[in-house]
Amino acid sequence: MARRRAGTPPLLQLSLLLLLCPGGTLGCALVAVGSPVVTLGSAVTATCTIQRELCQGLEQGKVRISWMLDNKPVAGSQHQGPGGTEVSELTLPQFNRTQARLWCCVEWNGTKQRVGMTEIRAGYPPAKPLNLSCVLNLGDYGLTCQWEQGANSHLPTSVALKCAGSRAQAVTGCTPRGGHSHCTVPRPLLQLYREMEIWVSVTNALGTAESEHLCIDPMDVAKLDPPTLKNIQSIPFQTDCVALAWEVARGTEHMELQCELRYRAPEDPAWSLVTGIVGRAGTAQRCGFLFGTRYHFQLRCRRSSALAFWSEWSPGRNYTTHEKAPSGKLDAWWGARPAGAGGRLEVQLRWKAPRRHEANGQVLGYRVTLSPRRRGRDPPTVCNTTHTECNFSAPTGTRRVYLSAYNAAGESAATEVVLLERKGEPLAGLWAEPGDISSLRVHWEAPPAPVAAYVLEWQRVTSEPGHCSACWQLERDGAATAALIQYGIEPFQRYNISLYPLYKDAVGMPVHTAAYSQQRAPSYAPKLHLRSISKSEAELCWEPLPVEVQNGFITNYTIFWANSMADMASATVNPSLSSFVIRGLRPSTLYKVHIMASTAAGGTNGTSLTLVTTVLDDTEIQFLFLTLGLAFLLLILLLICFQKNERVKEQLWPSVPDPANSSLGKWVPAVLPQEPLLVPAAREPGPAAISTVTVLEGAPGKPPGKEPPGPPAALSALPRPYVRQDGPGEPVQYARVGGAGYRGQRLLPEPGPRFYENLRGRGDGAGDWWVPEETPASFPLLQGLRLGGAEELHECRAD
Repeated sequence: MARRRAGTPPLLQLSLLLLLCPGGTLGCALVAVGSPVVTLGSAVTATCTIQRELCQGLEQGKVRISWMLDNKPVAGSQHQGPGGTEVSELTLPQFNRTQARLWCCVEWNGTKQRVGMTEIRAGYPPAKPLNLSCVLNLGDYGLTCQWEQGANSHLPTSVALKCAGSRAQAVTGCTPRGGHSHCTVPRPLLQLYREMEIWVSVTNALGTAESEHLCIDPMDVAKLDPPTLKNIQSIPFQTDCVALAWEVARGTEHMELQCELRYRAPEDPAWSLVTGIVGRAGTAQRCGFLFGTRYHFQLRCRRSSALAFWSEWSPGRNYTTHEKAPSGKLDAWWGARPAGAGGRLEVQLRWKAPRRHEANGQVLGYRVTLSPRRRGRDPPTVCNTTHTECNFSAPTGTRRVYLSAYNAAGESAATEVVLLERKGEPLAGLWAEPGDISSLRVHWEAPPAPVAAYVLEWQRVTSEPGHCSACWQLERDGAATAALIQYGIEPFQRYNISLYPLYKDAVGMPVHTAAYSQQRAPSYAPKLHLRSISKSEAELCWEPLPVEVQNGFITNYTIFWANSMADMASATVNPSLSSFVIRGLRPSTLYKVHIMASTAAGGTNGTSLTLVTTVLDDTEIQFLFLTLGLAFLLLILLLICFQKNERVKEQLWPSVPDPANSSLGKWVPAVLPQEPLLVPAAREPGPAAISTVTVLEGAPGKPPGKEPPGPPAALSALPRPYVRQDGPGEPVQYARVGGAGYRGQRLLPEPGPRFYENLRGRGDGAGDWWVPEETPASFPLLQGLRLGGAEELHECRAD
């Protein structure tokens, strides 16, 4: 703001102050409209006249006039008027605002300055008030009138209640306050017992509207105080009639009154109304009441005029009529079966309590006898109870029992109950559908044989056994094919329904069905359990839901499963099943499974079950363990066999003799002249010259290889070479045996001069070779030595 003000020239600031100050705009512009209040949606015309000499700062230059409707610019036409004035005319073809300000502006130095304004309102003429009514209060004798206002006119409106006497001019009786639609005319403006004219007048800037004129005597619309009931009693000789006495309100004794009586019993859904009672009489009689029934009575009165208002109902008064012995017959239903030994019959008898118009009071109990009551003689009673059922034993062959009800006034006539035999075929069909949330409508197909009546029986299905003795009804119309069950029906509960046809001489076999009056989703879903699992399958099981939480007929179960890779699948299971096998799973994979139980009204999800499939199936695991067991057993057998069989051991692990510990290593000189290793030329080999072969026989009776070991000899420090003569004068090295022997082979003790036993002989009869302990270095050498072979050949030559 400081910057903008700093940028405004001083001359312009002074001019604005001159225009905006009161003296600068006084008489500068004149705004006129055709009418400041118009009908909503009609046209509006306006003119703005600018007088230059009265507008300081606008004496020189051209004046441009513009219009603004509230803050919205609107276009008008401008021309010069008389006396050097500038005139702008504006026409709004359709004014759709209920209230607006129309501004006349002039443009000066590029800015619009508001120099004139007028306010325009729009609306409708007032609507006609409706339903005018008045009531005279006898307390202060003020006449209170009320009415219904018409549509909103969107304009300031004045409302007044007018009244005029037969010879007087109209005056304003009262004016409502705070926008209400009622007011009270004081007593001085009223003419009692004379006809007056009363109406409502509504006025705004667009017109006046009046309600219908009400011509009444104020006393005709007086609202009386309620009367008072004094006494109620039964007429002794007509016990279904009662007589009532009352007193009218104080101050109304001289008036002609018209009264109404209403009454009802606690079981009645609505009041019973008695009209046409003359109020001044103070007494009235009424008949048709039920015996032994408690009633609630009220009375009200008014003047005998069509315009008069009823008083409030009097304070209530209760009265119980006289009792009478129960009347009518009782509806009964039975079941009978032999009691076994003793020739008795077990009978279960049930009946309905008498209706209100038959009970004639409060029933005190019921009596069951095996024979009818005769004059002056009461038959023996088998059951006397306050309940509506009785179990008793009767002699075999009993076909009739007699049932009666009694109250304080007497006992009813006995109802004969015939114990018919049950036989025949059941009905062809029975089905039920909801009537509403507390009733069931049952339908059946009529049998071909004529039926006297039907017995409809129903029981609520629960997990715990139970029995409702009153859950049955007798349908006396044998031609009926439908009935409505209303007693004891609750939503979301299952009921088993049975229908028995009653024939003339027998009871037909029942037909059964089940139904719900209303269904919803189950309260919860069953809990899943894992019965077995493999690498590709999982068997799940669950307990069936209790019938109390099913809330309807289970239509199906749905199993959902998904792995960590979000692969989801589902399967629908028949509601009669309680297990399911999921197939096609991946080995060693985690799955989450849950079940949803569904009825016709919706489904409920259960908790999630986490399971992990195995790597191998049970058969594969069994086969693997069997294979490993067989392999281990075979290994054990082989080890035992190798341990026991020396021949097998020799074949697999042969004993290789250590040449270093042989007698040959003892007589070979420790030091031999080192001769160069000559590689024989490629020529034909000649026969080897053997100078001497000495064969020594072993001692008789001594097996080879069983000679006791001698003291160990020192191992030679140097390897002993063995050479053979391949040709004259050409010694060739054949082998060199180290003193340490073969790795991993036990060193044998060094024997003295002895026979050399060939333990690996082939068994061809060759004798042992004898080798002297000391031999010259030039002694013929070993020609061929087979380490682990079948024989050892010694090939020698002389120097």
